[in-house]
Amino acid sequence: MANLNFLAFGVYPYIALAVCLIGSWARFDLSQYSWKAGSSQIFNRTPAEHRYMRIASNLFHVGVLFVLAGHFVGLLTPASVYHHVISTENKQLLAMVSGGIFGGLCLIGLLMLLKRRLSDARVRASSSCSDILVLVVLLVQLLLGLGTIYASTHHMDGSVMVMLADWAQYTVTLQPQLAAAAIAPVSLVYKLHVFLGLSLFVLFPFTRLVHIVSAPVWYLGRRYQIVRQKA
Repeated sequence: MANLNFLAFGVYPYIALAVCLIGSWARFDLSQYSWKAGSSQIFNRTPAEHRYMRIASNLFHVGVLFVLAGHFVGLLTPASVYHHVISTENKQLLAMVSGGIFGGLCLIGLLMLLKRRLSDARVRASSSCSDILVLVVLLVQLLLGLGTIYASTHHMDGSVMVMLADWAQYTVTLQPQLAAAAIAPVSLVYKLHVFLGLSLFVLFPFTRLVHIVSAPVWYLGRRYQIVRQKA
């Protein structure tokens, strides 16, 4: 069991990151035209469908952006830094409340998007297997994340949050053995959430998730286009 824990949380994070970086570089270099979100907004036919899409997309993206930011700050901020402004117990409570609110918004938006993609015949026909896979994996990951909030109510002292933060900080400082040891005592729901989160890095280069790191910076140096109105 100790060896499996080391492979999953000591070694796998670096494999996932390597696949993400190398795969993304290869895709951008070899297949730039596939580097897109693949929006299905063009299939909206009525104002009601436009409104549904806008609400679902906004709920999902606002929720997921705040959740990702919370994970990044919460896991990678050392205790010696945040203890100047908040205690470990209150930090956990803040994470539970904010994660519950924005995770809930994200869940509603994601369910709406998944329903539309599966129930609308034209959207379903234009969807690839990876489009549906990404939504399903994100749904499972989100449900696991919300499940960790319930699990956290059984230990409000912040101890598990400290273990997870230690794992993340040992991982980014290239100490895999300490990272695996730090996460070993936590319950299964946390480990599943972490493992599936790492697996999203593996899926990243091969799916529409790549649009997350895209920004229209090339437009800043592009020549002006002259557009004339048709007579």
